Amino acid sequence: MLHVLIHMKDREDPLTSEHIAGMLQTTAPLVRRMMGGLRDIGIVTSTKGHGGGWRLARPLAEVTMLDIYEAVGAPALFALGPVQEAPTCLAEQAVDARLGNAFARAAEALRAELRATTLEQIAADFERRRSASGYDMGRPHG
Repeated sequence: MLHVLIHMKDREDPLTSEHIAGMLQTTAPLVRRMMGGLRDIGIVTSTKGHGGGWRLARPLAEVTMLDIYEAVGAPALFALGPVQEAPTCLAEQAVDARLGNAFARAAEALRAELRATTLEQIAADFERRRSASGYDMGRPHG
């Protein structure tokens, strides 16, 4: 979604779910579900029908990476960690306690970084990279 929002910044016309799905190599229903979360917190708006689609509702300077993370359902930050909530093995309990504390600290550090980073900062970095590389906005890209 970050990718899409950066590209929406300078667009006059709305982007359809199908267009966004093509950008992300996914399906339009998945795009609508994810964009719906962004709409619910006021980051984008949508209009139906011919000429409709998704538009930014707020400047990128007012949107953080944490906003986007939470809007798409706050998926698990780490695939590792304690598996069982109440293991019977005392060694596993000790390991899980340490891992749980370490992952909690790491998750809070990551959330702080996401909170401190606006999409405007990312867009500015993209523009610097684009200018330096001669990137052509008309060419297909990833």
